[in-house]
Amino acid sequence: MKKKKINLEKNKNDDAMKLSLSLVKQRMDKIHLGGGLKRIEKEHAKGKMTARERVANLIDEGSTFYELGTFVGYEMYQEYGGCPAGGVVAGIGRVSGRMCMIVANDATVKAGAWFPIAGKKNLRAQEIAMENRLPIIYLVDSAGVFLPMQDEIFPDKEHFGRIFRNNAVMSSMGIPQISAIMGSCVAGGAYLPIMSDEALIVDKTGSIFLAGPYLVKAAIGEDVDKETLGGATTQCEISGVTDYKEPDDASCLKTIRGLVDKFGPFETANFNREESVEPAFSVEEIYGYYPENGAKPYDMRNILKCIADKGSIQYYKARYGKTIVCAYARIDGWSVGIVANQREVVKNAKGEMQFGGVIYSDSADKAARFIMNCNQKKIPLVFLQDVTGFMVGSRSEHGGIIKDGAKMVNAVSNSVVPKITIVLGNSYGAGNYAMCGKAYDPRFIYAWPTAKIAVMGGSQAAKTLLQIKVSSLKKKGEEIDAETEKKMFEEVKGRYDEQTTAYYAASRLWVDEIIDPKRTREYISLSIEAANHSPLTKAFNAGVLQT
Repeated sequence: MKKKKINLEKNKNDDAMKLSLSLVKQRMDKIHLGGGLKRIEKEHAKGKMTARERVANLIDEGSTFYELGTFVGYEMYQEYGGCPAGGVVAGIGRVSGRMCMIVANDATVKAGAWFPIAGKKNLRAQEIAMENRLPIIYLVDSAGVFLPMQDEIFPDKEHFGRIFRNNAVMSSMGIPQISAIMGSCVAGGAYLPIMSDEALIVDKTGSIFLAGPYLVKAAIGEDVDKETLGGATTQCEISGVTDYKEPDDASCLKTIRGLVDKFGPFETANFNREESVEPAFSVEEIYGYYPENGAKPYDMRNILKCIADKGSIQYYKARYGKTIVCAYARIDGWSVGIVANQREVVKNAKGEMQFGGVIYSDSADKAARFIMNCNQKKIPLVFLQDVTGFMVGSRSEHGGIIKDGAKMVNAVSNSVVPKITIVLGNSYGAGNYAMCGKAYDPRFIYAWPTAKIAVMGGSQAAKTLLQIKVSSLKKKGEEIDAETEKKMFEEVKGRYDEQTTAYYAASRLWVDEIIDPKRTREYISLSIEAANHSPLTKAFNAGVLQT
């Protein structure tokens, strides 16, 4: 009878996750259309491929393109008609057998113009390429900065100009950069391909210049057409600005593949990897182990058995600090150290009940030591987040929760091995920081559709904000009845809940991608393989706080 009850629970969980993923797919399919079918048809009429078609033709046949930032810009810039995927397609793919970062402007979205979030997405792609020393391929087709929002993308440190600074830095690091001018490439954007190692240009459709014909006419009174000013013939045969003149998109992409094929070998970090073994539980089962409403206790160890290679999990301090699970394991053959929140109701060493999702002093102390061990042994770290924060209250404060939490945050901050973060459920408050949220430089950070990222949960936040609002109104002499207070609470909670979803986080690049939970193992393996391209050059130093 008990077994039947467990299966029913798993079935409910499975159904709930599949419904969430169905919504992800619906929204993703719409995003993949970019500016819409009419815009796609216009690009085809010019003899051009779309951004995603170019990527598909560039990567090795039968290989997978791991798109990152698909939901960037989701439900943003509605006053301008939206900006699907930030007007940029970016991700990791194999080109001539080599793992590369690929960045392609989507000309169907406002002619590939750069919105503020597009700049952030391009910078994130470059950051991933630099941290993991991946060759980067730019497929350029952009009208430049989106002028109505130029003040939000042009002058600051993390704005448009930082991209060209990164071009120069990557060049000094020896990271190969190849650019293909497959459409417009104008104004400041013209520096990106020319600051790359090699630049290709497609005849008739590609053009590159600092100022287009209209601006030239306005500035110096010269009448000149686009081709004469900066077309393929001009830039390949007269100026020598570009290196390869290509007749069409397909030929251009083939030439890029040929260039990448000639790359020599690069040094690796040499992370430990053995032959991959399938997990103890099928990856298909993972849906059933995460609770449908995200609030019920569950055992993270069942999730690990769907991700880690069978027989590879070794738990660290298994009976101590039970609200964080620490374990050495292998994922697709890669040696990893796992730090995961435990939402099961557990007892501490004194026999007291502790509720998962909360980090206690003993859990923080344990995790900090484990993170240090992994750094000493050069083992990449995987963080699985489902955390409501650190334990509060007088008892925790008297026990030194701040100091123990600081130790953990310190260990995460100073970690030199690659960190990969997956947000399964809650990611609240300082728990987000301690479990390697975006501010703590994970090489990659992914979210399940069930992820929620915020300072605190919706109900707690709404109650706090409501108390402040009601108190303010009462000071003004206004009385609030119970029904009005309830209505105000629901309004505040609804608005707050919208800002905690995985979509909201992904649209602003707090996470790199929303992923299907059953592909968690695959994405972790991909991330460590990418990180393996970058040798470790620093030794771990815990700084002032020692355990």
